[in-house]
Formats: sequence, C-alpha cells, structure tokens
Amino acid sequence: MDLTNCFIFFLLLISLYFALTRKTPPKKHPPGSMGFPLIGQTLSFLHAMRTNSIEQWLLQRTSKYGPVSKLSLFGTPTVFVHGQSANKFIFTCDGNVLGNHQPPSFKRICGERNMTALIGDDHKRVRGALVSFLKPEMLKQYVGKMDEEVRNHVEMHWHGNQKVMVMPLMKTLTFNIMSSLIFGIEKGETRNNLIELLQHMMNGLMSLPINLPSTRFNRGLKASAQLRTFIKNLISERKAALEQRVADTRKDLIACLLGIGKTEPSIRMSDEEIVDNVIGVMIAGYDTSSVLITFLVRLLGMDRSVYDKIVQEQEEIAKTKTSELLTWDHLAKMKYTWRVAMETLRMNPPKSSKTWNMKDTLSPKDGK
Repeated sequence: MDLTNCFIFFLLLISLYFALTRKTPPKKHPPGSMGFPLIGQTLSFLHAMRTNSIEQWLLQRTSKYGPVSKLSLFGTPTVFVHGQSANKFIFTCDGNVLGNHQPPSFKRICGERNMTALIGDDHKRVRGALVSFLKPEMLKQYVGKMDEEVRNHVEMHWHGNQKVMVMPLMKTLTFNIMSSLIFGIEKGETRNNLIELLQHMMNGLMSLPINLPSTRFNRGLKASAQLRTFIKNLISERKAALEQRVADTRKDLIACLLGIGKTEPSIRMSDEEIVDNVIGVMIAGYDTSSVLITFLVRLLGMDRSVYDKIVQEQEEIAKTKTSELLTWDHLAKMKYTWRVAMETLRMNPPKSSKTWNMKDTLSPKDGK
C-alpha cells in the first residue's frame, strides 16, 4: 500500500511538473515594466507632472522602450504610444477598437455615470444633453455674464499689479465663470467652499488610489461626497422652482438639463447622471480652459506682432459697442483672436486616456 501511495504521489508530481513547465505561445506584449503592484510608475509620473518635466519623462521612455511600451499608472495597466503612426491610429480608428476608459480611481471620485465612463447609446444620450447647453441660442445669453465676471476678476487681481501669477489666476477666473453658469452661484462663501472641494478632488485624481486617512485620494473621495450632496440639493431646488414656474431652464446647466428631460425625452438624464456629469464638466473645464488661457497670455507676452493685432481688433470692436458688456455679435467679430486661440489649442492640446487594442499587440483589457 505504501508503494502504491508513493507511486501515485510520484505521478502527481510528474504531472504537475509538466503542467508548470509546458511552453505556451508567448503573448505579444510591448516592452516595459509594470513596476510595483498598484504603484507602478505613478510616483515618477506625478513627480514629472509637478516639476513641469513631463516631456522629458516621456522622451526617456521612448528612448528606452521605443514608441510603444507598457507601464502602470494609478493602479491601471497602461500602454504608452508615441509618433505619427500612433497618433493616426488613435484619431482615425472606430469605436469598436478604441473606447473611452478612465481608471477606477477616476470613477470613484467623478462617478460611474460620467460621460467619459459611458459607451454606446448611453454615451450618445448624455453627450446630446450636455451639448444642448452649448448651442448658440443658449450661449448668447451668457456672454454678458461671462464678460462681467472677467471685468471683476481683472479689476480685483490684475489692475495696479506689476507682476501676476497667470496660471493660478486663470483657474480662479475659470472656476468663477463655471460657478455662475453651472450652479447659478454668485461670488461669496459658497463659491469659496466649492473651489476648496474641487481642488481636493483634482489632487485626489492625480494621486495614488490608496484610500487611507489623510491621503490625497481619501480627501478627494470625501470632497466628492460633499459636492455630490450639494449638487443633489441644488437639483431638488431647481426641480421645485421649475414646477412652480419661478425659474427659467436657461438659468444654469442644472436647470437646463432638467428642462431638456421634459422637452426631449430621448436625451433625458437621471439625477445621478446629472450629478456625475456636472462634476465631470467642472473638472474638465477647470483645467483645460485655464491652461488654454494661460498659454494664450504667454503667447501675447512673447509675440509682439500677435499682441498688437489682437489689441487692434479689440479696439475696433470697442468703438462699435452700444452696450457696456460684450454681446454675441461682438464675439463674432473677433476673427483674428479666435484664430490665435485655435492655434494655441492646436499647439497645446488637452490630453485624454483611452482603452485600445492595436492589432494583436494587446488584449483590450491589457492596455489603457
């Protein structure tokens, strides 16, 4: 019996050995390292972002691993691509190959129903509702309000100062305009509280997704919960005001989305979707708009000819104004200013994160 047991045990060992050592066709994975679990290359990436050396960081990866490499960012397997071929692939492929993706940490702060996390019909429906807020007939009525915000900002932070820090001030200006257009909230204590919450959320997004007390990610989650409560209360107030017909659907973004749900049922959004996408709009607009304006101011400071042409165009428009605040017609006349802004956006485009599969190199869940 003992010999039989030993023989069976020996056979099991032999089977296990061949199972573990059997060669399988290697998967086509790009070069690179995934680093330590969860951490990956996140710390070095964040350091490069905060020290304004991200371009050197990316070039180092390209020189070390080539135009396609794997890494791990924010706890998510990621693929870094570089060069004309990669750009052409990303911007010309269809939705079956390249789709929206955000790291789990992003979804925990910004919500599962955020437009950037949706695909297919849900993405089209939510996008259609948000785009309706940006139609010319909607934007026309906000030009004067935005102009007033800009005037107050310049008077408070720019006039009389020999030196200013453009980027922080552009973030302040962008947030003030967003507060007015999204929430209908004018300057005061509520705005100050909201910008503090938004900053905690932004810091949480750009951190390791470790939910421990006093970490940036933990503070970002807490700020997100507080902001969600605030938006939900605002939605309840807008619903009551709209039902009593004491508010206009054009008052702000929330009122607009609630109104669209009644007039266009095909793009109706749930309260949860409104909350998640209001947060998404705030985060997207807070960074991209302020960065664009900062680069535009930088261009004006470095290129005197561009500066002179924009000043000339603005002075000519000012001579034809019949009202103190700007109107939609005035904006339509800023053709050169618009071209400069578009060129600035082309030279400094916003970055995005996508899930994709390039030929047979990666499986869809392998690379983000």
